[in-house]
Amino acid sequence: MAEASWALALAALGGLVLTARTAARLALWLYAAFLRPAKPLRRRYGTWAVVTGATDGIGRALAFRLAAADLGLVLVGRSPDKLATVSAEVEARHPGTQVRTFVLDFAGDGLARKVGALAEFVAGLDVGVLVNNAGACYPYAKYLHEVDGALVRNLIRLNVEAVTRVTHAVLPGMVRRGRGAVVSIGSGASCVVPSDPLYTVYAATKAVFYLLHLSYCSALGKIMSYIEQFSRCLYVEYRSKGIDVQCQVPMLVATKMASIKTPSLFAPSPDTYAHAAVRHIGYGPRCTPYWAHALLWLLISVVPEPIADSMLLNRALNIRAMGRAKYARKRAGLKSQD
Repeated sequence: MAEASWALALAALGGLVLTARTAARLALWLYAAFLRPAKPLRRRYGTWAVVTGATDGIGRALAFRLAAADLGLVLVGRSPDKLATVSAEVEARHPGTQVRTFVLDFAGDGLARKVGALAEFVAGLDVGVLVNNAGACYPYAKYLHEVDGALVRNLIRLNVEAVTRVTHAVLPGMVRRGRGAVVSIGSGASCVVPSDPLYTVYAATKAVFYLLHLSYCSALGKIMSYIEQFSRCLYVEYRSKGIDVQCQVPMLVATKMASIKTPSLFAPSPDTYAHAAVRHIGYGPRCTPYWAHALLWLLISVVPEPIADSMLLNRALNIRAMGRAKYARKRAGLKSQD
């Protein structure tokens, strides 16, 4: 009887400890997701933000949010016309904001030379925040043997090399000033699910794998990817120098790259995501800023891998079929015009 009583008491104590830990993690998650204030970016890091891929989607939305935080902007993109349009819109919405633009095609040759020119362009500015947002994906789902060599090279160049070179170019100024924040936007394409079929090269260059549990940001789980490991190592290297380095990992956002036109709870608008993203700058080396994405990851993580693989492959095959049909109609239209 005594042994049974002790066993019940220990079981009850273990249950209380587990419940307390879960409640504490949930409270921290809710605080980080909804209540924790954003850091004062201008005072903490500097007066300028450099945003790559700033003409569309998340990058464009982040530019507006950073302008609202009283930062001057250096908008980096490949289209002079789009850069001019975004610049004018920022200045109209946030009068007094200083905006400069720099044309850079990361997918072209001579990347080292181009990024070197960007480094010279920002050398005299108090760059406090760097957002590595530029990236590329497949036009639609494809088997690897269907992906042409040029696209493979561009995916690796944009999603890996560009992040490395731009960060390498901007960091020296932050070190001299003793402050700064580097934010790299990853991808949730393979965060919880075991595979991302028919997007293999994109997933390999951008995606990460999460062992998810109910916690948030720096405690969210282990990520193994180039961008995350790159950011994590820099976080350790430069934290003592006053520089915060962070990898942010969204899931689907309603952008052109994702081919989603209508925002929803689990695929928010770029502005909704950017609002959460800016609030999380400086809080840990890795995070998923938007709360519904973290919840979705938790739900997906309970699906057995074989079932998830099958579901993902079927979804990708449907996207491939629609993409092939769309491009066939375009080719037919061009031929009819000829």
